[in-house]
Amino acid sequence: MEFRDVVRRRRMVRAYDPSRPVPQETVERIARHAQRAPSAGYSQGWGFLFLTEQADRDRFWAATDLDPSDPNAGTAAAAGLAEWRAGMMTAPLIVVAHSCKDVYLDRYARDDKGWSDRAEDRWPVPYWDVDTGMAALLVLLTAVDEGLGACLFGIMPGEIPRYRAEFGVPDSYTPVGAITVGYPAPSDARLTPERKASFQERKRPVEDVVHYGQWKTARE
Repeated sequence: MEFRDVVRRRRMVRAYDPSRPVPQETVERIARHAQRAPSAGYSQGWGFLFLTEQADRDRFWAATDLDPSDPNAGTAAAAGLAEWRAGMMTAPLIVVAHSCKDVYLDRYARDDKGWSDRAEDRWPVPYWDVDTGMAALLVLLTAVDEGLGACLFGIMPGEIPRYRAEFGVPDSYTPVGAITVGYPAPSDARLTPERKASFQERKRPVEDVVHYGQWKTARE
């Protein structure tokens, strides 16, 4: 598939065909491509948890479920979340991307970088999260190139301790996002006219987000 087609076809898929597992060679290709992401100082401060077994995915969904004591439990928002989860839980593969700040601080304290300490205030943004986000994007794009669908979503702060405990994730690694991967379900295979119209209505025009030579406000 041409790269331009991969970019054009990429979208978030929220329901999958549970009868079609992701081939192992595709899983391995996704893993290799994620490692091709750029990273500051070639630090590679990321870690990926691949959940290919149904039992492991069940553990993931249980660990990240809405706590019954949550103030949103029983609300319309919770009902919408339950519907979303029902579709996402059909994915035959989950990839959780993690970042590790310590790897970057250690890397830039080495002699070739010229810093003598691990001070965090030198970093304009948390590049450990930025780089892991770029690796996650490569997972999404590889899925499209393989004829699959994928969806990136976050693990909420209140869910992270349960997730860490269930899968033994070290405290030094932060889950930046989880990605469901699989063959799209027929019901999610294409955009409905209503959803397409909604996306087009909300899409920001290129002139609002791209600036040449000088930043301009919308009124200019």
